[in-house]
Amino acid sequence: MNQKDQSIRSMVESAVRATKITDIHTHLYTPAFGGLLLWGVDELLTYHYLVAETMRWVDMPYNDFWAMSKRDQADLIWKTLFIDHSPISELCRGVLTVLDGCGLDVSTRNLKAFRAYFDGMKVEEYVDKVFETANLESVVMTNDPFDDLERPVWMKNPALDARFHAALRVDPLLNSWEDAAPRLKSWGYNVDSGFSGATMGEVRRFLTDWIDRIDALYLAVSLPPTFAMPEDSARARLIEECIIPVCREKGIPFAMMIGVKKLVNPELRLAGDSVGKGSIESAEYLCAKYPQNKFMLTMLSRENMHEMCIAARKFRNLMIFGCWWFLNNPSLIEEITRMRFELLGESMIPQHSDSRVLDQLIYKWVHSRKIIGDVLVDKYTDLAETGWQVSNEEIRRDVADIFGRNFWRFLER
Repeated sequence: MNQKDQSIRSMVESAVRATKITDIHTHLYTPAFGGLLLWGVDELLTYHYLVAETMRWVDMPYNDFWAMSKRDQADLIWKTLFIDHSPISELCRGVLTVLDGCGLDVSTRNLKAFRAYFDGMKVEEYVDKVFETANLESVVMTNDPFDDLERPVWMKNPALDARFHAALRVDPLLNSWEDAAPRLKSWGYNVDSGFSGATMGEVRRFLTDWIDRIDALYLAVSLPPTFAMPEDSARARLIEECIIPVCREKGIPFAMMIGVKKLVNPELRLAGDSVGKGSIESAEYLCAKYPQNKFMLTMLSRENMHEMCIAARKFRNLMIFGCWWFLNNPSLIEEITRMRFELLGESMIPQHSDSRVLDQLIYKWVHSRKIIGDVLVDKYTDLAETGWQVSNEEIRRDVADIFGRNFWRFLER
């Protein structure tokens, strides 16, 4: 490596290390939501990714596993994936990155000692620790008014940690209208499943009420690979007659996360979801027909990544983001990030954590920072080989854009 290459690497690594991140999509909660905020080593170990990985090794009925206490489940997962086998999967490595980031000696393999560390920690103290270790500015939650545990907390107007922003999740509304309609009616919204009378206006009122109540930065939905627009369906009608006009009126994006095949193995519960290739044409249709609306898009299938980048080149009202779920693995993050820089420059959001357990913020951002930084080093080195001189200030500007400012600017358009 020559002196110029060393200088570029040093500048990039310094900028990537120092820049605080806005994590635009998580499943976390502010501490005011009590037990809904998951944290600690047992929650890390019993995360559904690791459950699925464990059940590839363990020959036991699924129901027997679910009947175990959380601590017993964690013991089994630790023994299976960390003791009986080397923890080389990204999920296992992530657990170890978290423990190391907390200053614990992972070489001891002492799960009891790790538990003692978390047992002695207050949640508010640990939130501060995680934000500091991951170097985060803020995170965006996923907030579902149809959730029977979450909704009552919002109805009490809880005091929120300012680092936690809200996003309104509308999966039940769009994916299960027949079930959502009677619930809306029970809450005082005059709707019926056949869309007669005031139904559409009342759905718009519901959305507006909840955007205002939680101060939502955007609306979000997880969609199956079969999602199509336009089509003759309840979901399509609700999107075009309710979601689109409300988002336009409130000036917030509609975020689509496409490609989830729900419960292909129901016995695995939350771990039983899978992936399928979606249709980019649906996003293109919405972006073209509603140019005054803002859309965010991530897709679950690797096979969708190239055409998603091309769609973003065509529509400035489309922001692509993150390496979602099954794509959140180092080899895929690197491939996808390189492609996005090559096709879009810095005009995208390369990553989000999708964390469901607070601690995951540490490993997902420690791992992703390094990958994104390494790709940037290569891209700036390519520039240097043409004779273009990139300054430290320009690198810091670019890193600040992709780690947060792109998101906040997109919200302000």
